[in-house]
Amino acid sequence: MLQHSHDRASTALSTAFDPVADEQTAALQLSVVIPTFNERQNVPLLLEKLERKLSGIEWEAIYVDDNSPDGTSDLIREIARNNRRVRLIERIGRRGLSSACIEGMMASAALYIAVMDADLQHDETILPEMLRRIEDEDLDIVVASRKVAGGSMGEFAKNRVRLSNLGTRTANLICRCEVSDPMSGFFMVESGFFRALVPRLTGTGFKILIDILASSEASPRVAEVPYCFVNRQFGESKLDVNVKLEYLFLILDKMIGKYLPTRFVLFLLVGTAGLLVHLAVLAILYLNHLGGFPQAQAIATVVAMTCNFLLNNVVTFRDRRLHGYKLVTGLLKFYAACSLGAIVNVAFATMLIRQGIQWYVAGIAGTFFSSVWNYSVNCVLTWRQSRRYQA
Repeated sequence: MLQHSHDRASTALSTAFDPVADEQTAALQLSVVIPTFNERQNVPLLLEKLERKLSGIEWEAIYVDDNSPDGTSDLIREIARNNRRVRLIERIGRRGLSSACIEGMMASAALYIAVMDADLQHDETILPEMLRRIEDEDLDIVVASRKVAGGSMGEFAKNRVRLSNLGTRTANLICRCEVSDPMSGFFMVESGFFRALVPRLTGTGFKILIDILASSEASPRVAEVPYCFVNRQFGESKLDVNVKLEYLFLILDKMIGKYLPTRFVLFLLVGTAGLLVHLAVLAILYLNHLGGFPQAQAIATVVAMTCNFLLNNVVTFRDRRLHGYKLVTGLLKFYAACSLGAIVNVAFATMLIRQGIQWYVAGIAGTFFSSVWNYSVNCVLTWRQSRRYQA
């Protein structure tokens, strides 16, 4: 009797605080997670399409906005006041499509979670079919594919198609299963399957599906549903060099992240480019007798350090990239942090050259000794993670 009264009280309390209890008693089936950045014009259009195509399904839309300057979050908040299906997560000081998707998906209480773009390029009409298949076939993931029969890349330029195909071949090297379109940003996942692998996700870049497929410990149960990609109507594409770098970071992390920090590997790759610059400057100065070896080595070191700083700023530490006056102060900090390494570099290389070692061997050896120091100190000093919120 006491337990029965407790159950009734719990039910009453739950109902009292449930804003949709009077209108929606069925279990929430589907959350549609939609990451946004400057998509104000597309928000009402996509919601209208979802309302039409998801009729009869208990669903919600979770928008995750990265503090869009065009007022996207303000519009979503205004809509949410009158539309109980709409929820908003506004992120301040955090950016990135994959991390936005993860936050939105983790905020869902639905049995199934779909991820799609806000730019109207994904075909919302296939969502019911994706939901039917993931339920009926007991699947982990259903991918909306542009590359199976009935699907299409739309009016993509040839270079975009080639880039997508290259990305697909690369992705299938690290994914736990083979799908025709791992580059797709449109998919549906069973919530329990997703939550189980969240701790293994990289969470960077723009290709969350690849991250999921590569992070699963076992081969996931996957199906694909065709759809035709359409051109964006409003807003601007987010595809730029940074997207490609983030994709490279994701691939490297899944391939070698268990063995070496991916950022350190990128630092070494940048250092290799700097080494080539160093050797080129050293050769020009030393072989043309434009000063003694110590002077040539010192100049080559400064030039290489400058190149390394600029490349690391846009590649290795792209998520902490310095701009404006911070770029100048950052360069000065970089010089200061590397000064001890540079002194050891020059002294050690000079000692080798005096012992008859070839100039290029001496240059490489001096540079190697300063690499680990440079990375460790600059992570803390030059590109330290800011704790301040940024607009």
